[in-house]
Amino acid sequence: MTALATYLGLFLAAFLAATIVPAQSEAVLVGLILAGDRPVLLLFLVATTGNVLGSVVNWLLGRFIEHFRHRPWFPVSQDKLARAEAWYRRFGIWSLLLSWVPIIGDPLTVVAGILRTPFPTFLLLVTIAKAGRYAVLAALTLGLM
Repeated sequence: MTALATYLGLFLAAFLAATIVPAQSEAVLVGLILAGDRPVLLLFLVATTGNVLGSVVNWLLGRFIEHFRHRPWFPVSQDKLARAEAWYRRFGIWSLLLSWVPIIGDPLTVVAGILRTPFPTFLLLVTIAKAGRYAVLAALTLGLM
């Protein structure tokens, strides 16, 4: 596999894993680290960048889809949306540090957009969360932890 294809595949897996599309980027990263033919730091940076940009897409969706929340085709009921917003308001922006957690992380980034979390704050906290997850995963894979 060429270097470009390797990094592009990892980027796409990480990007899709951060959106509402079900994907698994951790297995891809671990497999590439174990293969040993690419620099781990570069793999870490590509995975983190893809995953953070996927979360940015979620934030943008939340930021602009809110205009349609009263339409009958809106994908989330008003009740569920109200509960998610209440949870986010209760725990605040710091809950974005959980954006790496499966199942809750992706909706959390959408709600952050709906509630108009300032983009620089969103980007900083999500990057810390996503990079932290991949750093721990890489360290475990390399036997450093």
